[in-house]
Amino acid sequence: MNKQKSFSEQKSALYLVPTPIGNLSEMSPRAIETLKAVDWIACEDTRNSGKLLKHFEISKPLLSHHEHNQDVSIPKILDRLEAGESVAVISDAGYPLVSDPGQKLVRTCVEHDIAVIPVSGPNAALDALVASGLDARHYLFYGFLDAKTTKRVKQLEALRDFPYTIVFYEAPHRIQAMLDDLYAVFGNRAMCLGREITKLHEEFLRGRVDEIRQSCDGLKGEMVVVVEGAPKQDTSVSMDEALDVVARYQSEGMTTKKAIQQTAKDLNLSKNELYQRVMRAKKEEE
Repeated sequence: MNKQKSFSEQKSALYLVPTPIGNLSEMSPRAIETLKAVDWIACEDTRNSGKLLKHFEISKPLLSHHEHNQDVSIPKILDRLEAGESVAVISDAGYPLVSDPGQKLVRTCVEHDIAVIPVSGPNAALDALVASGLDARHYLFYGFLDAKTTKRVKQLEALRDFPYTIVFYEAPHRIQAMLDDLYAVFGNRAMCLGREITKLHEEFLRGRVDEIRQSCDGLKGEMVVVVEGAPKQDTSVSMDEALDVVARYQSEGMTTKKAIQQTAKDLNLSKNELYQRVMRAKKEEE
């Protein structure tokens, strides 16, 4: 067991410090104080972070720490910490580790009994969630879906029946394709698209997936997509009735797979459960 008392132990520590996602006034006093107090600051891009630190008159030596150099950067950071120095980790924007590098570093520090102390601050996912108008009591933060359509669709299919609100990150050049796949797999659920959060052109598009995917062409800025969870299944539709619908779609020329997908979507049924029932009915006929 690893037991940590963050404010009563005077020793070196790794601080996770969030930075503004757009609005510099959201940099908290504690975040500034922490960055001024540590011995080193580990950051994704020393040029971007250098501008931020200069704005807040923070002058500390920087360590490059990003997704592609962790094997080299983590031992260097660990050496500093074990020598009794303190290190803060920041990302280019927002909270470290949330769709940003840092998880492996934190795990390594925990394994070496080095304190890991979080500092509260900006987070685009939570900003979008609470402003979405959707249920924020229970939610799943998923982050980025795969950039390739085939893998992205499989990931969405695995989430299709999740009953709670889901939060995704997405890049502007992929938002159209992502929403097209979301509509195909999830159906026309309620959603919110937040972009440029905390910045001058902050915007929230609230509505149904179909109308928003037809309104996102040309939108810029990092995107947060918040989607309502899977609705409760309508138990008024029997599985036998669903089989009749599948058979009708098949008679119209659909493949079995497509007929099952469309029926499940129409009747708000589990695609996997319907598939198993169709296969079982087929065996019974044989």
